[in-house]
Amino acid sequence: MIAWIVIGVIVLIIVFFLIGTYNGLVKSRNQVEEAFSTMDVYLKKRYDLIPNLVETVKGYAAHEKATLEKVIQARNTAARAKDAADVIRSNEALGQSLRGIFAIAENYPDLKANANFMELQQQLRQVEEDIANARKYYNGCVKLYNDKTMMFPSNLVAGMFGFRKASMYEVGDTAERENVKVSF
Repeated sequence: MIAWIVIGVIVLIIVFFLIGTYNGLVKSRNQVEEAFSTMDVYLKKRYDLIPNLVETVKGYAAHEKATLEKVIQARNTAARAKDAADVIRSNEALGQSLRGIFAIAENYPDLKANANFMELQQQLRQVEEDIANARKYYNGCVKLYNDKTMMFPSNLVAGMFGFRKASMYEVGDTAERENVKVSF
């Protein structure tokens, strides 16, 4: 009789462990998805601002057409991205293109003083800050989720139910990793 009680308690412990671990993995995966969606909202806001910024710059720098077209093309590619990897990759290219617009602005004092350009630049700066914070939150959620999917004993449950490692949002091998040159 005692043996059956011990076996029953062990089975209950295992069942509760499986249920608790599974629910924890689901919760973590949902947090990763929510964090990505939050970041996606800020990216959409960025996509909406870019055409206005480009049109403002066009009025001052019509002969910089290639740079402006590159920004619009990068924006459109980023807006069409479907999965996390595509979103990450296309937004890296978009960030590089936006730096090109601000480089153009440096060559046009009238543009730098234009109220519309200044307002759009400020809005874009705020959105970029929000995106950076959303990336940090996303990566934090991904870290917690990946820890659960990779660490023993929850990795056993993750493997049984098909939970897979999620991708971090990382800076690519672009100019963003290079040192900023400051000269006087």
